Amino acid sequence: MPTTSLPHRRWLVPVLVAVVALTVGGGLVAREVYQSPSRTSRPAAPATSAAPNSVEPADQPGPTRVQLTSDAAAHPDAKVVRGVLQNYFDAINRRDYDLWVTTVVAERAALQSEQEWRENYRSTQDGSIRVYRIEAAPDDGLTALLGFTSVQDAADAPDDLQSDCIRWRLAFPLTKAEGDWRIGTVPPGTVPEQSRC
Repeated sequence: MPTTSLPHRRWLVPVLVAVVALTVGGGLVAREVYQSPSRTSRPAAPATSAAPNSVEPADQPGPTRVQLTSDAAAHPDAKVVRGVLQNYFDAINRRDYDLWVTTVVAERAALQSEQEWRENYRSTQDGSIRVYRIEAAPDDGLTALLGFTSVQDAADAPDDLQSDCIRWRLAFPLTKAEGDWRIGTVPPGTVPEQSRC
């Protein structure tokens, strides 16, 4: 009885070679697309980029100065973005509504009255603020990817995470308004990443 395995072997080797070649090629392309940009191709980062520090639980939320990673610090608008974010977090920590309003677009400020804002942030202290990346966004805007720690009375925490210490990771949209960069409104349905400290 003749065997039919010989014709199958003739096409099996070229198919395997093609699959392996496509896999390797796809991996190389993916590496080039998703790999962080080379540090040698970027300008030197300003001194504001510091290594992350672990903060003892008793010292939460940590330092209130906005820090930039080397990637974020290399962005041409890094200094301005850092300034806007510093004023934003300073306003929350100092309960300074008038300063806060200067850091956000009018639409964002209109989402809550001054009284609601003061109530929402009455016990909040933010710190360990780190900007990981600044990216271009539609309409000549920017997006700042950042993380920070907030401490507050558990009763003042978000309903879905009633904790006195929360680590946040989120993206802030930034847009030009009245000639200055300001934090824009977050698209509806956007949920920041949050975890208990």
